[in-house]
This record gives sequence, C-alpha cells and structure tokens, in this order.
Amino acid sequence: MLDSAPMRLAAELRQKILGGEYGDGQRLPAERQLAEHHGLSRGTVREALSLLEQSGLIARRRGSGNYVTDPTEDSTVDSGDRDDVAEITSPLQLLEVRLALEAQMVRLAARNMTARDITGLENSLEHMEGAEHDEEIFSHWDKIFHLAIGEGTRNPLMIRIYGQINHVRTHDRWQSVKGAILTPIRIREYNAHHREIFDAIRQREPETAVVRMNNHLLLAQQDLLIPPGATA
Repeated sequence: MLDSAPMRLAAELRQKILGGEYGDGQRLPAERQLAEHHGLSRGTVREALSLLEQSGLIARRRGSGNYVTDPTEDSTVDSGDRDDVAEITSPLQLLEVRLALEAQMVRLAARNMTARDITGLENSLEHMEGAEHDEEIFSHWDKIFHLAIGEGTRNPLMIRIYGQINHVRTHDRWQSVKGAILTPIRIREYNAHHREIFDAIRQREPETAVVRMNNHLLLAQQDLLIPPGATA
C-alpha cells in the first residue's frame, strides 16, 4: 500500500490542476522544488507525480519535466477520433452515456474519496453556487465538479472514459443549446442537485449518491427535450 505522503501531495496538486492554478500545458515545478517546498523526499514527490500521471492529469517529458494535460482530453486517443465522436454524438446520446456511467462513478467516489478530495469537491460546488447569472463560469465549474467525482473513484480507466465525455460536452452541438437551458432558475436547481450529491458523498452514502446523481441527469435530459421556459 502506498505511503500517505505521496497521496496527500498528489491530492494537493490535483486540486491545483482542477482549480486552474496549473493550466493545460503548463510545466509543474521541478521535483527538487516540490520536495523542498513540501519538506518531502524526492522519492515521495516521484510517487505523487506517478499517481497524477496514472490519472491522466500530467504527462512526463524525458529531460524536460512534468506538464499538465487537459483533464477533459484523453491523450491516448487521436484528437481526430475524439472530434469525430463528438461530431456524431447528440446531446441526448451524451446524456444516455452519462446516466449509465456516472451512477457507478458517484458510487465509487462516495466510497473512495479522501477528506482532501471532498474539500476540493466542495470548493468547485461553491464556485458553481456563486455563478447563478453566468452560464460560462457555471459550466466551467460544473465540468470540474463532475471530473473531480471521476477522480475520486481512484479508477484510472473510468477517469479516462470520463475525459472523453467531457470532451463531447465542449463540442459545438452542446454549446448551441446550453444557452437556452442554463437560465438562472435552472442553474439554482442544478446546484441544489449538486449540493445533494455532495452531501451524499461526504456522508459516505453510495446508494443515496446514485439516486441523487440520476435525478440530476434525468432533469438535464428532460431539459434537452423541453428547454426551461419553452411551451410544451
């Protein structure tokens, strides 16, 4: 079993990446600098970086250093293939996949997330709750919130798969409809769902978290069929 020090450092760096402190393509501080700053050995820092690499959050470049990779992208898949899938996947089809995947994702997160992970998840939730009138900021932190749940599964394959889902979510087909859906009233309702999901994770209630995630995604699915404010 891994020593807790690498896991703690990996969690701290993960939060900085997901929170935007280290942006896509940015080089992380050198191992020596990280070791000195955190009062850890170089070996401990290396183990922490390995955990981030396994999660797909950084890529190591021999002789150059460690660089952040966009957590919404899967670098093992050709970018053209990703774009092709995004082009032919409708928003409703995307919700079908999310309903299938995120139930298991939130179940595992409720079991496996650390206290530090949960603190980071709450941070993204608070940013969403403060973005009631800004759909772009809300969407940004919504993406981070759900990705953080994926990270909390501690399952590298699920994290990779969810990276593809987030890529599809950024496609023009979704961008064209989200303005009609993300009204201030609906953002408040989505955030109420997010708070309920968070509470279930924090209270270590996997099955409650599943029910709440499904309720959230079913509402999103309904909104794609009949946008808020539209006449039936």
